[in-house]
Amino acid sequence: MLDLNYVRDHLLQVEEKLRQRGLNPEELLGGFRDLDARRRQAITAAETLKAERNKKSEEVGRRKRTGEDATALMEETKSLREEGERQERVAAQLEEEMRGVMSQIPNLPHASVPVGRSEHDNVEVRRWGAPPQFNFQPKPHWELGEQLGVLDLERATKLSGARFAVYWDLGAKLERALANFMLDLHTGQHGYTEVLPPYAVNSSSMYGTGQLPKFAGDSFKLQEHDLWLIPTAEVPLTNLYRDETLEEDQLPISVTGYTPCFRSEAGSYGKDVRGIIRQHQFQKVELVKFSHPDRSYDDHEKLTRDAEVVLQRLGLHYRVVTLSTGDMGFGSAKTYDIEVWLPGQNLFREISSCSNFEAFQSRRANIRFRPAGKKRTEFVHTINGSGLAVGRTWLAILENYQQPDGSVVIPEVLRPYMGVEKIVARKK
Repeated sequence: MLDLNYVRDHLLQVEEKLRQRGLNPEELLGGFRDLDARRRQAITAAETLKAERNKKSEEVGRRKRTGEDATALMEETKSLREEGERQERVAAQLEEEMRGVMSQIPNLPHASVPVGRSEHDNVEVRRWGAPPQFNFQPKPHWELGEQLGVLDLERATKLSGARFAVYWDLGAKLERALANFMLDLHTGQHGYTEVLPPYAVNSSSMYGTGQLPKFAGDSFKLQEHDLWLIPTAEVPLTNLYRDETLEEDQLPISVTGYTPCFRSEAGSYGKDVRGIIRQHQFQKVELVKFSHPDRSYDDHEKLTRDAEVVLQRLGLHYRVVTLSTGDMGFGSAKTYDIEVWLPGQNLFREISSCSNFEAFQSRRANIRFRPAGKKRTEFVHTINGSGLAVGRTWLAILENYQQPDGSVVIPEVLRPYMGVEKIVARKK
């Protein structure tokens, strides 16, 4: 959530930043000035009435002490109190309406974000490695997985419907190996603390990271409970410190967690219907940092590099792009997408989004820190990214390490976790 005073004092700038996102400021900020003016008017009226009431109350007391009749003045005081309380209720109602307006406004893009209308305006920052060369036509992961007997989409559909997957044997073991490898790397070499959070969270947590109220339709809610299946570990990990005040010397705090993620994919009908690119359930290793505002963009760069190391160790060709203003997520001030090369589909595919939210989430979740030597607290900056999406890493290994005989070579760093050097067709 944006700072109300900032929006009020920089309304024209906010409107321009929203236009850069491809949004209509009038739709998002419609009535903002009027609503804000009425709210401040009600607050001022309540304070003025309170001051007048206090003054008259003193006069009532004086008259009673001197034996004078204070009946009429007492009635005036009562009326002032009642009107003051009414103005306070009006102000509270307008405050709630204002909060509703503010909750719908996305974050403002950082000055370094390229202005654009869509993903076609994203800017490539760097590439690592080179695509593998094949002397045969490489296959997509859904064909490889089925032929090897390690990916079973048909039985998953029987169990749960479309956009679910069943992994068999070494396919299941590869998923587990990847998660363990990523967690060991981030905790052992990158300084993250591993956390195993709940997989269902309350509405306050979903609000804190920006999923509610705007994106309720993208998530799964448990009936008769104030609980939502997490769309990403970002939600429980970020909300670990909700309504808490940290000390400055604690920052940055870096946490990582491996969880399933659940998404309705409500707006993705007809997209990526083959394979496991876009699933209702998938697993992911998440990276989250709580950062000092002065250092958050340095921490954002480091988190992105930490995610990249996973692909480098696995020997997977990738590129990093800066998302344009028209392609950014709701809460992000700046986002890098890491896109891995998939030879079976002859394209780059996003495998991690690393975003700096600045104070957008911490203001919603009330996560503060106390600067050394100061009494007034400030909001931390939150940063997160996939480190990595395990399913997409899984399919990237199948497509990049496939062999002419249909087998898949296991990257060397995963062999201690797998106990084998390649995946061959499973006997069914």
